[in-house]
Amino acid sequence: MPGRTLAACAVHCPDMKSFSRKSVVVLALLALAAGYYAWTALRKDGSLDGFASGNGRIEATEIDVATRLGGRVEAILVAEGEFVKAGQPLARMQVDTLQAQRNEALAARQQALQSVAAAQAQVALRESDALAAQAVVVQRESELDAARRRLARTEALAGRGALPAQQLDDDRASVNGAQAGLAAARAQVRAAQAAIAAARAQVTGAQSAVTATEATIARIEADIADSQLVAPRDGRVQFRVAQPGEVVAAGGKVLNMVDLADVSMAFFVPETVAGRIAIGSEARIVLDAAPQFVIPARVSFVSATAQFTPKTVETASERQKLMFRVRARIDRELLLKHLEQVKTGLPGVAWVRIDQQAAWPERLQVNVRP
Repeated sequence: MPGRTLAACAVHCPDMKSFSRKSVVVLALLALAAGYYAWTALRKDGSLDGFASGNGRIEATEIDVATRLGGRVEAILVAEGEFVKAGQPLARMQVDTLQAQRNEALAARQQALQSVAAAQAQVALRESDALAAQAVVVQRESELDAARRRLARTEALAGRGALPAQQLDDDRASVNGAQAGLAAARAQVRAAQAAIAAARAQVTGAQSAVTATEATIARIEADIADSQLVAPRDGRVQFRVAQPGEVVAAGGKVLNMVDLADVSMAFFVPETVAGRIAIGSEARIVLDAAPQFVIPARVSFVSATAQFTPKTVETASERQKLMFRVRARIDRELLLKHLEQVKTGLPGVAWVRIDQQAAWPERLQVNVRP
């Protein structure tokens, strides 16, 4: 076909069209074969025998900084992305109402203290009354003794006819009167003692009121202290949930922070591998964003239950689908050296050594920057 180009022949010649389609299919098959050959060669080199891997994402411990009491946000003292230290103030809630309640409780405590002083004065007064009543008892006992002695002499003289009968009757009446006076005085002593007990009970009640008001003051001061939200640990502020001026309910989130020194990657392995992974086993993490760096880690968690399949399995093929969650934690000291570079949510691959005799291959040797 002189004068025709290859493109023209492909358009106008049916045989050439068929040849082009066949070429594409052949090239695709060759590519698949090459890929399969490369994968097979990689598996046959044995460098990864004794190791297991799984895909996952970098995760860090997140903390929601929330207010224990409902109220209005007065100020937020940190910016998003800022690193904070444990105990550092992060936000402040309005405390006008709490301050008023504290002042009220302070006044109630002062009133209770005055009640204690008044009750203690009543105790002293009742004790003085009791002493006076006891003195009266002594006086009445003396009067009774004198009346009895006089009556005895009168009875002796009246028996000899030396005194009239009227005198005898008068002395007997005097003895009876002295006995009645003594009984009354003793009753006064008992009444005074009861009054002392009542006054002391009032003191106890007033002191209890003081204790109650002090407990109220302590509670209100604790609420005031809790109204200043502080960082529970070192970390980085991720984002604000509330803004100054907003009203949040009790337990409402104000800030979210993340501890970038507590980072791990969760991944899944089949049940045939999970049983060979022990807590503390060495692991390596390779992130998609930085595949040239191999990060050291250790297994900190292996799930006790399988996932992805029903709880009850009947066949061996179904049991092969069982997957267990494993968590590899990065060393805290290493993370503290690279806090500015740590990012959460990055995908990657975690490798774990299941054969303790196997040596890590060259491409999984730790090479993170110091």
